[in-house]
Amino acid sequence: MTLNNIFQFLVPKDKKFFPLFEQASANLVVLAETLHDAVNAPILEREEYFKKIEELEAFIEEITHQTHLELSRNFITPFDREDIYALVKSIDNVADNMHGAASRMRLYQVEKITKSIRKLTEINLEACQLISLGIKELKVMKDAKAIKETCKKINKLESKADSVFDKAVADIFENETDAKNIIKYKEVLSALETASDKCKSVANVMEQIAVKHS
Repeated sequence: MTLNNIFQFLVPKDKKFFPLFEQASANLVVLAETLHDAVNAPILEREEYFKKIEELEAFIEEITHQTHLELSRNFITPFDREDIYALVKSIDNVADNMHGAASRMRLYQVEKITKSIRKLTEINLEACQLISLGIKELKVMKDAKAIKETCKKINKLESKADSVFDKAVADIFENETDAKNIIKYKEVLSALETASDKCKSVANVMEQIAVKHS
């Protein structure tokens, strides 16, 4: 047994932070599912999805705030304080950008949802599901390889999102003649692509934590 394993055995089981991480990641998955449902729904039904996304993003933001409060109240933490902050903040950033994409669709009254938008929401949903899995793996902290493999899958999805985004933007500039539509679609696509970047940031934090505690 390594010194780090001994330390982890002696430290009381965390009852503050991982429940918050799990709440944040679970709600992130629901937010991603709701956004994916929204872009596949008829236009008249999207408003209800957008309202739900707004509520979920606000709830995740509140969890982030609560985590910061717990950091100020608790001396003993499951891992480094800066890593706790980075983890919850990076999850919050994913939610912010998916909410941003929904807000742009709502504000700009985007009627036609392109295949690229649907594909990016699908990729982000899969990445968020992997984030939730990664949080569960971190909680157990028995298999660093499993955590690294989960993070690797998220990184591959981010690369896939980049390719979808680049092709979608190229198609817009080649085929779209209405300048307003070019702006609308590029804004939505950019927010979705940034969300995938932020998923990669979550993966980076999870992997760093796993390496430190393996």
